[in-house]
Amino acid sequence: MKLPISWLNEYVNTEGLSPADLTRELTMSGSKVEGFEDLRQGIENIVTGQILSVEKHPNADKLNVCAVNAGGEAPIQIITAAQNVFAGAFVPVALHKSTLADGTKITKGNLRGLPSDGMFCSHAELGLTKHFIPYAAEDGILILEGEPKPGTDIGEVLGLNEVVLEFEITSNRPDCLSVTGLARETAATFNRPLTVNAPTVIEGSGDITKMLSIKVENPALCPRYTARVCTDIEIKPSPAWLRERLHAAGIRPINNIVDITNYVMLEYGQPMHAFDYSTLHDGKIVVRTATEGEIITTLDGQEHKLTAAALVIADDQKPIAVAGVMGGMNTEITEKTNTIVFESANFNGPSVRRTAKYIGNRTDASSRYEKGLDAQLTDPSVERACQLVEELGAGKVVKGKIDVNNADSTPKTIALDAAEINAFLGTDITKETMCEYLTRLGFTAFGDTLTIPSFRNDIERMCDVAEEVARIFGYGNIPASHFGGGLIRSGLSEVQIFEKTVNELARALGFSEIITYSFISPKFYDGINLAEDSSLRTSTTIQNPLGEDTSLMRTTALPSLLNTLRLNQNHRNMAARVYELAKTYHPVLQDGAVKEAELPEEKKVLLFGAYGAEESFFTLKGCIEAFFAEVNMTGVTYEATEENTAYHKTQTANILHNGKNIGIIGKISPKVCKAFELDIPAFAAELDIAYIYANREAAPLYTPLPKFPAVTRDIALLCGDQVPVGKLMEVIEKKGGKILEAVDLFDVYKGAQIAENQKSVAFALTFRDKEKTLTDDDINPAMTAILAALEEMYGAVLRS
Repeated sequence: MKLPISWLNEYVNTEGLSPADLTRELTMSGSKVEGFEDLRQGIENIVTGQILSVEKHPNADKLNVCAVNAGGEAPIQIITAAQNVFAGAFVPVALHKSTLADGTKITKGNLRGLPSDGMFCSHAELGLTKHFIPYAAEDGILILEGEPKPGTDIGEVLGLNEVVLEFEITSNRPDCLSVTGLARETAATFNRPLTVNAPTVIEGSGDITKMLSIKVENPALCPRYTARVCTDIEIKPSPAWLRERLHAAGIRPINNIVDITNYVMLEYGQPMHAFDYSTLHDGKIVVRTATEGEIITTLDGQEHKLTAAALVIADDQKPIAVAGVMGGMNTEITEKTNTIVFESANFNGPSVRRTAKYIGNRTDASSRYEKGLDAQLTDPSVERACQLVEELGAGKVVKGKIDVNNADSTPKTIALDAAEINAFLGTDITKETMCEYLTRLGFTAFGDTLTIPSFRNDIERMCDVAEEVARIFGYGNIPASHFGGGLIRSGLSEVQIFEKTVNELARALGFSEIITYSFISPKFYDGINLAEDSSLRTSTTIQNPLGEDTSLMRTTALPSLLNTLRLNQNHRNMAARVYELAKTYHPVLQDGAVKEAELPEEKKVLLFGAYGAEESFFTLKGCIEAFFAEVNMTGVTYEATEENTAYHKTQTANILHNGKNIGIIGKISPKVCKAFELDIPAFAAELDIAYIYANREAAPLYTPLPKFPAVTRDIALLCGDQVPVGKLMEVIEKKGGKILEAVDLFDVYKGAQIAENQKSVAFALTFRDKEKTLTDDDINPAMTAILAALEEMYGAVLRS
């Protein structure tokens, strides 16, 4: 809602208040001001000038040399190519070092050998439209109306010396979608008198009841319908003051009748409409619901097929308007219009909203109606429109008006309990002061009863009244205080703390977090080469999906991860590491069929994904091992697998804990990479994060540094090429006893010195005792047990 300050001043004297003051204080009292705009901002050093003479340029046939009185001591000379200039014309003159609306700088110069001290301006160069200045030439400079004094600032002449406040109006305050509503808020905020003059109409001849009849068939959707008739209408441009005011408020001027309806809508917040009386059959207006499939062409030229839920204004033959949305083309005001009917009605907000949405046409009128307008506005609004018709000399007002009023006008009251309000706000405001605040806002207080004004349909209970008191008292004036009673302090749950730790660890390992959609395309299952009989293909189907590509709730998050890697590669990221704590959704089954009535089981999975020149199965495995170490998950082992068809057969391992499969790590198979358009090898790991949370060990306690030195023994083992190194490490750790502190693999070798189908595996074994320094006699039994077990179980012997 845009509000010119000059318009506001007609209701409230804002003398001494700057736009910044108004912005700050009105926002703090509940009427949020987004900002303010100076309409002439950017236009500098442009004044009114009178052309004294016009002569042809001696060196150019298409240029005119003009002597101009621009308010200075002596005339100035301006050379122009405009052909509509003449002696005596008053025009806008951009002087030396001036600025146009688009930011263009104007300085004096020479044109074909003669000096020019500036330039004349068209309406476009002042940032104005033809509707704002209807007398402006389409092509040429702007010839001003009247005889403004030369040298007068052009902003003053054209009404551009205006500052406009722009408000953000909340949906519960439709009364503030008007100048009067915002003026009331301003008066209450600054405790200044509010002046609202009731419109007065001087009626002419005739009798409206002999010209017009109105029937409301659905009073629930149209509680009130008020109309007046005006004759001898002369369609013409509105006067400058009205055009300027509408322009400042963001409304494009059209003609005097249309401008009057828009002016009243802005002033009172009540949408208005005018019908050409000659187009109404038998002078009848019927407010009814549309017949199914009924067609109307609205003023914007669009044809709409209506449903029986829409409310229309009609005569006894045809619909002439979509109620609360837009008038019909068949009753449009034209230059030939002689008699008009002003409609000022109150319509049901939800009905208007549904109709506007259905026909796809949300207007200024519908946006107001849908918020719920005061039915008491229809009468003063139509009176104000008729008053303007007379003041503008646009026509004559027929005697009488028709007001079909089915609205409930019973004042709504609420108990006024000052003690309860003070307890609610934590203040100590007297009842008299509260009543004074509320009276400023239009309420009426009598004893312990508060009467709510009809335009405040948002006030329903004590807390609403307390808010009104608080905002006028000033939120900043409410003393700070502690909450009464004990507070329940919220915090993170254990699971949330663990997930926060997981996120921190993943980022510390160099992975960036991603968040992907939980719904996927059925084609994603084919993309990861999922078997046709896999249970993961049984998914929950979305009833109203955005499209086929988002029609299933995922049972595996691997496709989402691979799709993100593809997007990174497409954006020419040469390497990427990403992770996600993703949810998967597993339907509840009964006899192999999905139980539609049951919500799917939600499981969380931690996924890591990577590609790049330095990435491999082992680099990702190292990250996973580091992750397990940080979350205190011990006893994790890895076992090669070929079962998961999404991964490479020879570079994939199941992740086990105490024999239970808790995840998988590996290289993505070439076929899957091709399906996801990945041109380089990619690697991924999937972990059951819920299992890890439940089975991790307690946080380690502080352990002092060892007092005694460690002893390291290196062993190189010869074993079969197919023996997993992890199995060898398991044997070493098991047989090393309490003194074995660590086992580290440092070499795997296959070459000329090693027999075919064998490999050499070298480990560094670290031994330490907390009570003493170890000797060979302490270590040799452990080494003997280790070597014996390795040979017995895997045929691994010391390399000679």
